[in-house]
Amino acid sequence: MDPRKRTPARRLGYENRLTAIVVVCLLPLVAAVLLFLVFGDFSAKLVWTVAVVMAAWLAMAILILRSEIVYPLRTLANLLAALREEDFSIRARGARADEALGEVLVEVNQLGTTLREQRLQALEATALVRAVIAEIDVAIFAFDRDQRLQLINRAGERLLGSHEQRLLGKAADELGLADSLGIDGYSSVDASFPGGSGRWSVRRTRFREKGLTHQLLVIADLSRALREEERQAWKRLVRVLGHELNNSLAPIKSIASSLEAILASEPLPPDWKDDMDQGLGVITSRAESLTRFMEAYARLARLPRPNLRPVDLHALVRRVVGLEHRARVEVVSGPPIVVSADSDQLEQLLINVVRNAVDAALESRGRVSISWAKRRSAVEVIVSDEGPGLSGTTNLFVPFFTTKPGGTGIGLVLSRQIAEAHGGSLVLQNRTGGRGCEARLELPLG
Repeated sequence: MDPRKRTPARRLGYENRLTAIVVVCLLPLVAAVLLFLVFGDFSAKLVWTVAVVMAAWLAMAILILRSEIVYPLRTLANLLAALREEDFSIRARGARADEALGEVLVEVNQLGTTLREQRLQALEATALVRAVIAEIDVAIFAFDRDQRLQLINRAGERLLGSHEQRLLGKAADELGLADSLGIDGYSSVDASFPGGSGRWSVRRTRFREKGLTHQLLVIADLSRALREEERQAWKRLVRVLGHELNNSLAPIKSIASSLEAILASEPLPPDWKDDMDQGLGVITSRAESLTRFMEAYARLARLPRPNLRPVDLHALVRRVVGLEHRARVEVVSGPPIVVSADSDQLEQLLINVVRNAVDAALESRGRVSISWAKRRSAVEVIVSDEGPGLSGTTNLFVPFFTTKPGGTGIGLVLSRQIAEAHGGSLVLQNRTGGRGCEARLELPLG
């Protein structure tokens, strides 16, 4: 509403309007009494006395009424102002639920209690977040829109080699973080900071505070994690190599010692040639086994990058199934799909998986089937068997771990390595609808 078009009553303040309303309401009664006194058979002294008393009474009534209405409203305004200033300790007196004004005061008091509890919860949550940020072993930085540092944790202080008081307010280029702020999203970089150098994971995101855009920079040290993973990998490798070498060298050493004792005896036993032939045969067998093991390891370590070409999945599956002659493998035809893959590597993967399924199915005279289906932007190939199933999945993809007599323990490892090199995955799990196991190969389309 235009202020210039307001009525004269609307231009008055709330208190003045209230006074005017009371005067207008009581004025007819006062006028009637005065007219009755003036035109009645009364003395002038009585008329003036009654007029003065009525005027005083009217003024007092207006002041009392105004006070009774205005004072609670001003009290309510003060309470709301205190809430706005986040002072939640003030409470209104006389709050009763059996009257209108009392209901308002009760609600204001409850609002103050609610806001106080929410403020305490916010403070506790903020304190918890600050404690977590301070103790987390990842460098965290917050910059304002001018790229000046506004927040840093202890890991950030260690990374920059200085204290918070000296760093806050400085620009990103002064701190050597301008390049990191230029990263869009996530990246891993080789960088050197005052607190260390190596491989770092850098993630940059944006957030808003008080309507202004800020930037959050998170820097994590990857070198230590990579060194730990490398150490664990070496430990596993040494354990596996030591196990396999000991399995071959221990019998070779024992048999060689026995043969040496036979040759050193005088006279030679009558069957010493048979013992020599048998011992040398065992040594030869174990040496060949050790050679196959090292060749398998070299093959696993030298897997070349896939040479991607369009591959007809149906034709590839038919070719793999045709190589298995020990048992019939049922092909459940799916939609015609062409994948971008290395045909030789993908064929080797499917051969390993189908061979494992057939080995498991032959133990319990079960069936083997292979099917495929499209899953959004990927194709999933499923090889199912009705064998005894998996007793455990912990060591399935551990190199050189095998439960088969004469197995090398690299088939599944090599298969998963091929799947991941194609941007896919290979998972083995027990079937949910019956006995046996199923291998799920997922490959991206396009």
